[in-house]
Amino acid sequence: EAMRGIPRASVDLMIADPYYNLNKSFNSDAFSKMTDSEYERYTRSWIESALPLLKPTASVYVCCDWRSGMVICRVLGEHLVLRNRITWQREKGRGARSNWKNSMEDIWFATVSDKYVFHPERVMMRRRVLAPYRSDGKPRDWEQTDSGRFRNTYPSNFWDDISVPYWSMAENTPHPAQKPEKLMAKLILASSEENDIVFDPFLGSGTVSVVAKKLSRRYIGIERDPFYCALAEYRLSLSETDRRIQGYEDG
Repeated sequence: EAMRGIPRASVDLMIADPYYNLNKSFNSDAFSKMTDSEYERYTRSWIESALPLLKPTASVYVCCDWRSGMVICRVLGEHLVLRNRITWQREKGRGARSNWKNSMEDIWFATVSDKYVFHPERVMMRRRVLAPYRSDGKPRDWEQTDSGRFRNTYPSNFWDDISVPYWSMAENTPHPAQKPEKLMAKLILASSEENDIVFDPFLGSGTVSVVAKKLSRRYIGIERDPFYCALAEYRLSLSETDRRIQGYEDG
């Protein structure tokens, strides 16, 4: 219903973090695990509602876990050009006795067409060089610093440099599925320009809109829980004077 009020072909970048297919409580709301076919109908309903809002040059990122990702990938692939699957390491919790500890989440990357914004040079990774190679006695694609040997490299689709928002971090809220600001900053920097419109149909505590604002983008978010809306508005007000993103400094 909220998406009907958004102008068609107005969104440059959509970042969505829908309910995973798990039993989970969200303040005044709760999500109950569905069958795969029910979850596919649910996924199809919100994705197909969002499609008319996207510009022909828009990019889309959808967060998921390994199980919900199988459904999300299939539905995205019917309507958009699938580009990649990002996996990020969210080290949290003490593990499980009957299965491998689930410390990874995925983000599907898709575009409306073959013409889209992508700037990997804005999110280069600083990696320690383990086997330094020299040409004519000079470092080849790496530099020697007081802290050791380092190389700036283009990012891969595996991200192990991001922490979940722990209680001691300024960005942390009571939302049970909050994504890190740094995670969203990578997506926004790589796949949008300043003043572009970034849209999140499952805004939660506001992370996507807050990071978009800090990075000089415009934003639209949909959230139906009043408490989470209040958290988002509060965080947006803080970003008026504090534009820091943990782990991202000086460009």
